[in-house]
Amino acid sequence: MKVLVTGATGFIGNYVVRELLKQGHQVMTTSKNSEKARMYEWFSQVQYIPYDLNVVQENLFQFFREPDVVIHLAWEGLPNYKDLFHFERNLFTNYRFLKNLLEDGLKSLTVTGTCMEYGLQNGCLSEDTPTKPTTPYSLAKDTLRKFLEQLQQKYHFSFKWIRLFYMYGKGQNPSSLLPQLDKALDRGDEIFNMSGGEQLRDYLPVEKVAEYVNEISLQNKILGIINCCSGKPISIRKLVENHMKNRGKTIKLNLGYYPYSDYEPMAFWGDNTKLKSIINNK
Repeated sequence: MKVLVTGATGFIGNYVVRELLKQGHQVMTTSKNSEKARMYEWFSQVQYIPYDLNVVQENLFQFFREPDVVIHLAWEGLPNYKDLFHFERNLFTNYRFLKNLLEDGLKSLTVTGTCMEYGLQNGCLSEDTPTKPTTPYSLAKDTLRKFLEQLQQKYHFSFKWIRLFYMYGKGQNPSSLLPQLDKALDRGDEIFNMSGGEQLRDYLPVEKVAEYVNEISLQNKILGIINCCSGKPISIRKLVENHMKNRGKTIKLNLGYYPYSDYEPMAFWGDNTKLKSIINNK
């Protein structure tokens, strides 16, 4: 199968491309930074087509060699979730790009959304839970999904919207929790400053996220919104303690140093029933 991955040089994209190649697919990748792309081990195994989403071009479906499936991971400006840039520019840039592909013949589209679309709702959240975005980023993502759902009335295509929950792994943004913890452990720091750690979150290793993204994208039996999550809540403190145990190192946790986030609920995780149906029926 011929698969185009946008945002291939991003945290998730790198793993998605590797997984697709392992499965024997013909992979095309795109990003606006060709120099960064050349640094990845998969570069010589894919057809790399540099492209900046902000550039308007006709017939992108043909430009990208008429892929069977597009996995759209590209999104600029993260992790600054509160920047108005997300809906003032990102939203329409991404919509224009995807509409161009669809109107010229793309038949299967997968786009990654975010668990932040659910807003400040607590508990186990299913795909049927109404969205209540509270940040420009989550609002832009939620709106893009609704735009694309409307396009389904005009263009006949298979559409999967993957709501990503939390993840960790090599290549993650260095400002994220576990990379910061790793830095402190490697420096031999005595204290690690963090929040109270009581928040409940839903985490997966990025390798597993990539595997699930591909399994969702390459099937057409279960469509629409699909949570990509473990379905099992874990406290941030427990996540940190487990990571230290796996590293065989310890550090004193200065709990409560940072306040809790004002754009995330205290306790939420995903219902992964739809995801499990896809995995079990592959």
